[in-house]
Amino acid sequence: MRTLFSENILSPSPAPVPRPNPFELLLPSSAPAATSPSASVQSSPRQHEWLTQYLQSQQQRVESEEGVPLNHVLDDLRPQYARRKGNPRLLFMGLRKSGKTSVQKVVFQKMSPADTLFLEPTTRIETDSLQSFVTIETAEMPTHLSAALPTWDHHALFSTIGAVIWVLDIQDEYLSSIASLIETAVLLVEHHPRIAFEVFIHKTDGLSDEYKHDTFREVRQRVQDELSDLGHGDRSVSYYQTSIFDHSIFEAMSKVVQKLLPQLPAMETLLNKLCSTCRIQKAYLFDTGSKIYVATDASPTFLKDYEVCSDYVDVVADIKQIYGWRHHGRARAGEGEVAAVGESMVTYDQSGDTYVYLREIDDHLSLLCVMGKGSSVDKRVLIDYNVGILQQALLQVFKV
Repeated sequence: MRTLFSENILSPSPAPVPRPNPFELLLPSSAPAATSPSASVQSSPRQHEWLTQYLQSQQQRVESEEGVPLNHVLDDLRPQYARRKGNPRLLFMGLRKSGKTSVQKVVFQKMSPADTLFLEPTTRIETDSLQSFVTIETAEMPTHLSAALPTWDHHALFSTIGAVIWVLDIQDEYLSSIASLIETAVLLVEHHPRIAFEVFIHKTDGLSDEYKHDTFREVRQRVQDELSDLGHGDRSVSYYQTSIFDHSIFEAMSKVVQKLLPQLPAMETLLNKLCSTCRIQKAYLFDTGSKIYVATDASPTFLKDYEVCSDYVDVVADIKQIYGWRHHGRARAGEGEVAAVGESMVTYDQSGDTYVYLREIDDHLSLLCVMGKGSSVDKRVLIDYNVGILQQALLQVFKV
């Protein structure tokens, strides 16, 4: 029987050639390396001491080079360090009636897309949060407030933000929206370069494929040309075609949230190991409440498979709320035992060879696997065993 890992997941046996630990979530490579190559996340006091020394050295370097007072350096560096280990924070921006509020309501509050037609315009900065495996915090900036105004304290607004999402209405006159988008992008690259800038080219439903792709290319080219003319051509901007009436908005939001999760490399490594061991075609880690996937393996993502998995998560979550998917024999907190989990399986083609396997990791995370002939139902013993090891590893990742 092939297994995913050895018995001791977090402390592998020493090998002649040291291998990177998938659970060791360090800062970017620009930071100095730890003294011991085999250090793991269990050495928290030493690692925290190294992180403190590195933060102090960065403060001294910035203060000596730019002549910035120390209190300003602390205000600028502490939120960035906190964002690395804190909760994902998203800020929605855009012109009036571009769809900022409807995107948040549909994705994070499960509002019906038809009901968003009756939402009132946003007149002040509104915040909300989604209690999940991590707390995803969202904020929306009204149109009449511009972050680029000289009198606006943009440091107070962007200090804790991980990603700015600009919603652009493709069915409206979008040239004025592009001008405001570029103004905001320049502000971020000059004062907050670590913030990810995402552009949702929104309301693509009802448009022909030819017009939709042509407009998408035009918007992307205009923004890139304007940023290059202003000397910021190297600014990384991500573009997505979205609509609240299909799965495109959930897929785009999934990719945005993944950029803000420090656990992403460990989760991707675990899913790759699972797929190679059990011959699984595709594996997703879904947030059960919002239907966004927080991680997937390295194989190509097909829209059909994602739509089936997303709908399946929605159906299982609704049935769980109606009939009470209770866990019998759940371990109490602090006992260190893995609670009983729920699982389900369904086929979605006529031949019956392709099926979707769902396994509940905890109350907020669900593992969905698309399987074919190479991983048939008669191998459920091997699959269940390896998925059980994966569940324990994921709980350890988020516990660290």
